[in-house]
Amino acid sequence: MNIRLFSLIVSAYNEGGNIDGFFEAASTIVRPLAEQGFRLEIVFADDGSSDKTADKIRGLFPAAACNSIDIKLVSFSRNFGKEAAMYAGLKNAAGDFCCFIDADLQQRPETALAMLEMLLLNPDYDCVAACLENRGTGVRQKLSSSFYKILSKSSGMQDVVDEASDFRVFSRAVADALLDMPEYYRFSKGLFAWVGFKTLPFPYTPDERHSGETTWTFPKLVRYGIGGILSFSTAPLQVAIWLGLFTSAAALIYFIVVICQRLFIGIEIPGYATIVALLLMLGGVQLLVLGILGEYLARIYIQGKDRPVFIVKSYSEQLAIQEDE
Repeated sequence: MNIRLFSLIVSAYNEGGNIDGFFEAASTIVRPLAEQGFRLEIVFADDGSSDKTADKIRGLFPAAACNSIDIKLVSFSRNFGKEAAMYAGLKNAAGDFCCFIDADLQQRPETALAMLEMLLLNPDYDCVAACLENRGTGVRQKLSSSFYKILSKSSGMQDVVDEASDFRVFSRAVADALLDMPEYYRFSKGLFAWVGFKTLPFPYTPDERHSGETTWTFPKLVRYGIGGILSFSTAPLQVAIWLGLFTSAAALIYFIVVICQRLFIGIEIPGYATIVALLLMLGGVQLLVLGILGEYLARIYIQGKDRPVFIVKSYSEQLAIQEDE
């Protein structure tokens, strides 16, 4: 029987307290995968952790061999960010099907297995995306939902799955398409939508973190969202154009009003407050437009340097020994 490979791509940053628990959970899906003709591969991308994450992963190698699990470790020279870790893991994954999953056990390997089974039952689809089942009604959830709508409309991509996470199972064809886009500023949710493969939503509820605290603060999420819009849309530039047109029209109208006042009514006292308000408004609009242009120019500048998305400090792997059939 032709054995296929299922790759779990795990980005890890200071997740030393979660590595053993994640591996234990991943080991439970080895037998169900084998029954469906799959072998498990785990690709860890250590994103420049300052704790013992890399050592913990290397300590799993003997157990992985005993459980017929292929395991790989890519360690960065410093922290390059989650997107870079996901990209590095994908470059080193050999699976016929791949899965992006976090090491903190909020996203369970058992759920990844269910997503793979769903994909196998729907051969017309190439990707299954985990979506939050209980979205809630808080400010953060509303902002998240609004972000997906803005991204979809501003980028022209209609395949942006609402509330979809990076937790996805996808085919080799999708993986190869993602690898063909080695851009520096990566935004995986947008990349998945841009490549255009058919995606099935998979409702799920994240578990509590097994250990430690998340590094994704609200300001970081806001910056991440803004970066996503800048990477896949020129709408901010169009907003800048409309702001310029609006302020120019307002200035022209006010100029006509001032002339009419001078000719027909007369102006006894100069409008100091009005002038200051207009100067502040026009100055603010100009700074906003320059800031938007600066963001795009900065991205062009960094991309033009053609620097690598990540730098590998070390690479380790332990391939499970397969008995000849």
